[in-house]
Formats: sequence, structure tokens, C-alpha cells
Amino acid sequence: METKDMMLTSMLTMDERENEGEREKEREEVGGEAEGTQQEHSRPMLADGLAERGPKSLISGSGQQVSNGFTTSTPQSPREGPGSAAFSGGTSSVPGGGTGSSVPLGGLRTLVVQQTSLERPRETWSKKMDFLLSVIGYAVDLGNVWRFPYICYQNGGGAFLLPYLLMAVFGGVPLFYMELALGQFHRSGCISIWKHICPIFKGIGFAICIIALYISFYYNTIMAWALYYLLSSFQPTLPWTTCTNSWNTANCNRYMSTDHNVSWSNSSTSPAEEFYTRQVLQVHLSPGLHQLGSVSWQLALCLLFIFTIIYFSIWKGVKTSGKVVWVTATFPYLVLLVLLIRGATLPGAWRGVVFYLKPDWEKLLSTTVWIDAAAQIFFSLGPGFGVLLAFASYNPFHNNCYKDALITSSVNCLTSFLSGFVIFTVLGYIAEMRHLDVDAVAKDAGPSLLFIVYAEAIANMPGATFFAIIFFLMIIMLGLDSTFAGLEGVITAMLDEFPHVLSKRREQFVLGLVCVCYLGALSTLTYGGAFVVKLFEEYATGPAVITVVLLEVIAVSWFYGTNRFCNDIQLMLGFYPGLFWRVCWVAICPCFLLFIVISFLAFPPEVKLFQYHFPPWTTVLGYCIGVSSFICVPAYMVYHLLNAKGTFKQRLLKSITPEPSGEQHRDFIVTNAV
Repeated sequence: METKDMMLTSMLTMDERENEGEREKEREEVGGEAEGTQQEHSRPMLADGLAERGPKSLISGSGQQVSNGFTTSTPQSPREGPGSAAFSGGTSSVPGGGTGSSVPLGGLRTLVVQQTSLERPRETWSKKMDFLLSVIGYAVDLGNVWRFPYICYQNGGGAFLLPYLLMAVFGGVPLFYMELALGQFHRSGCISIWKHICPIFKGIGFAICIIALYISFYYNTIMAWALYYLLSSFQPTLPWTTCTNSWNTANCNRYMSTDHNVSWSNSSTSPAEEFYTRQVLQVHLSPGLHQLGSVSWQLALCLLFIFTIIYFSIWKGVKTSGKVVWVTATFPYLVLLVLLIRGATLPGAWRGVVFYLKPDWEKLLSTTVWIDAAAQIFFSLGPGFGVLLAFASYNPFHNNCYKDALITSSVNCLTSFLSGFVIFTVLGYIAEMRHLDVDAVAKDAGPSLLFIVYAEAIANMPGATFFAIIFFLMIIMLGLDSTFAGLEGVITAMLDEFPHVLSKRREQFVLGLVCVCYLGALSTLTYGGAFVVKLFEEYATGPAVITVVLLEVIAVSWFYGTNRFCNDIQLMLGFYPGLFWRVCWVAICPCFLLFIVISFLAFPPEVKLFQYHFPPWTTVLGYCIGVSSFICVPAYMVYHLLNAKGTFKQRLLKSITPEPSGEQHRDFIVTNAV
């Protein structure tokens, strides 16, 4: 991206431009740099003042309508291009042709000079695939592997795919497309972008950053658990296959088809469950959230290693993280394919697949099914976390983000569907070995599905060590690229908001951010850390981010304006979004998000982990953590209105009027000349 020192747009009379040589020299000096910059991301500038924002078309009469409210006169001849003189007011043609053939009919001419300071060019992706893999790696995370299969069979099996697809088409994908387009057009992170959309909503950006920090406090802990499993897998006999270890209890029982003379009771536990709860988590040493206990030094070292990888993957920006995702985003698909083939060859696999896909159409009459479908597609695609804005801001201005949105969201949904086969072929195998129904072994959800049920199934396969290593390596990879993305959203937002302070200190800032995330995660590494992870997952992030995205859609569609947003897309991509997308942004998406928020408030989840029921005071604590991020939105609104100048009406009008996009530090000097 080229950087311009000065772009001069002037209206001069015929008498002032008699010499053709001077005119050509002026074009060379001013037009050259402006032309290159306009191709990147600058919008055509003002010729004769602000104009009414027109309808769909960018071209209306002799002026060009752009997002920031400025118009440019249509070039009077092919020789007149960016950086050349733009005329306002009435003109008449005289013989002679060329740009000198336009003569003013009278009145004052307005000279508008835009002066922009020299800034460092914005970083861009090395390759288009770096961007696509980064977005796919962000969207495809651990939830695709453990959350979707569980929610699918719980809500009617194959029948659940209908509400899931409807929610994706009318809610998830439009939001996904909107964020990619916003980030690419305004080339800003989730904080500074709001001055170009609706300044009073800038608090949304700060709320997003706080939510991203909360997620980093617990999400990376799950990868630390997986790393513990990975390191424990490098031995001939996996430690979660026997009941003779120091952490096992008298209730431990191996219960597979090869284990004869084993009586299984309601109080019995599997060796995989005891390894997870008593050795990895050591949750039996904590009575609950009121007494978390000490920090597990093994998990602390595992998490330190995870954050070290994260730091050296993102410290230099998207140039380095874009290369790392070639491994972290593709390796899970290779492992999923291997596990699918292996699972399909296991005895009883077909039982799991039938249980997974058998439709129960009556469940579609339940509101819970539609709520789960909406929540699943929203958290799977991940709009509202600032990541899509950040990633798209490093794209070329004319990149086809519409196509990117369709490709990456489709890959995400198909991955969730594929993961269901990987999980349920193994659940069918366990049911066959234990002579039970599939629903009896598919009762676990969340991390327990991976670390207990699937780990136990792997342990009883031939070549258990190999499959355990690649499986837990896949879990780590799925988590890493999502963490890269989440932290990059925060880093981009802060660097764009405070460029003079942080732009040359990215490495130090990233190091400080990673240290804050590690210290914040220490509570999840205690003996009761699993309870903290559950609390954050249920209350601290979900409701807050949905509410934030609801406000984001309202700000873009109703305050910034759908017509203006669509004009931006047309200027960027060359085509105007269709009626379907406009209706989704204005009405369907807000209703979609409001539906999720209301359903959460009306039917709060009953939080339970293992045998521990979360007491009522933890619900209050969870809501307080969630509100602590969302409070940034109204707080900044009050701050913005108090610091603005003028009457209350003038302050309010200014607070909802977007600033022109483009380069920062822009000064306009307007003069009148005869």
C-alpha cells in the first residue's frame, strides 16, 4: 500500500490554466501518488461540499457517491484522473477539447486541500491462502468436535440439521460476511473502526477486547489438558487404561467386551474418567468454587509451553501467523480423516452413525432445539469477537470477501458435520463393546466427551498409542489457531487505536498481553480450575458477546445505514449486495441475535460439572463477569457525550455521524477563489 504525502484537488478557472506544460507537470506531481493510493483504500474526495447520500448506485448524475458523504465530479475527459482537477458548479464546453474545455459559468470556486501525514504502510497477508486458512482455523475450533455432535444428537439427530442450516443461512453467514466487509473496507481493528461507522458505539470495541481476554483465561487451559494427555501418551500402555495407578480408587473398573467377570454398578468409574478427574484436573481436592485449592505445577508448565508457542507465532503479525496456520489449520483435517476411516472399521460403528443421524422430527416443535441451533452456529462462525474485522483489515481493498465468507463458513459447517461421524462411530463402538445403547455412552458433553469417552475408546483400539498421540495433537492444533485469532483481534485493535505508542513496540506489547493472559489463567490451573472454566464458558463470554454483536448490527444497519454500507461494498467489490443480504442485515440478524439473548435470560442454563452443582451465588458472579465487559458500551456513550462540544442535540448528532474513512490525521483547508 503506497503512502501519499499530499493529494491536491482544486477547482481552477480557464484563465489560470493557460499553459499546457504546467498542467501536465501538475498532473505528474499530484496525480501519480493519488492514483496508486486510491486503488488501495482511499475514497474519492470532496469537490464542492457534502452531498445527499444517494440510493443504490454509486454514480448519480455527474457526481460519485461514496460512504463518507463526499462526492467527486465525473471526469470531464479520459485524461482527467485521480489527483487531477475536479470542477464543481456549472460548466460549459468550448472548442479545443482536453481538460481545459470546461469553463465555469460564474460564482465562487471552492478549493479543497487535503493534507495527510506520512504513515507506515499497513501490513498485508503474504498470500490469499494465509488469510483463508487463518479464518478457517479460527472458525473451526474445539467446539466443532465436542459441542456440535452432542447438540445434534440431543436435539433430534438428523432433524437438527434443518434448524441449524436455517440459522446459518439467515443469521450466521450474513453476520460473517458483514464483519469481513467492514474490516476490509475500513482497514481498522474493532476499536478504531467505530469512528468511521458510528462514534458513540466505540465502547463495543473495548468490550470485545475484554471478552477476548476472558476467553484466553480459560480456553488455553483446555489445550494444557490436551498437552498433558499428549505427553502421557508416549508409553506402551496408556495410563488411562488400567486401574492399578496411584490415583485410582476402589470404584475403578475396566468395562469392555474383553474384560470378563467385571460387574459394573452405578458407583463404578472407568480408568479414563479417574485419570481425567483425579490425575489431570485433581478436582477431588477442591470442594467447589469457594475453595479452589493450589495451582497444579504440571498444568502450569503445560500452559506455559502453550503460551510460548502462541507468542512466537503472533509476535511479528500476520506474516508469521499466516505461515503457522498452514500447519495448525490443515493438520486437524488429516487427523479427522484418519480417525473417521479407523472409526468406520470398528465393530458397532454403524450403530453410532444411525443414532447420530436418525431424525426425530417431533423435537423441532421444541423451542430449545432452535435456541441451540442459533447459539451453535453463532459461536461456531464467531462473529463479534473482533477477529474477522482484524483479519479482513489486512486484505487488499478489492479482495472478494463475499466469496471468502461463503467458502470459509461452508467449510466450518461441513467440518462440524464431519466431526459428528468421527465421534459417533467411536461411541457406537463403545456401546457395542459394553452391550449398551448408544445414548447410555453418549451422555457426556463438553471436554468430557473428548478426554473421557473418546480417550477410553482410543485406549482400547489396536495401535492405541499412535491414535492417542495424533488425536491430542489435533486438539492442541484446533485450539492454537483459534487462540492466534482471538489475540490478534486484540492486538490489531490496540495497535490501530494507539499507533504512535504501540506500532513500533509490537513485540513488547504482545509479550505483555501473553503474560496477562497467563496470569489470568492461573485460577483455571488450580484443583478447582475446571469449575472456573465452566463458569467462564457459561456466563462470562456467551451472553455478553451476543449482546455486543446485536448492538454492532444495529449500529451498522440502522445508524451507519444499509445503503451506505452496501455502497461501500460496491465500491470495494464492484457489485451491490442483493436484497437477501440487505434484509438479513436490517431485520433478520437483529431478530436472530435478540432471540438468543432473550432465550438465555428466560431459560438460564443449569450449570453442573461432574457431581458439583453450582450454587446460586456463582450465577450472580458469572453475570457480573459478563456485565463487566458489556458495561464498556454505555460507559463510553456517556463519556463521548460529556466530552463533545455544543448543545445536547449537536453532541448527539456528532456522535452518530461517521468520520471519513481512509488515512488518519487528515486536515481539510477550504478556500474560496473567483
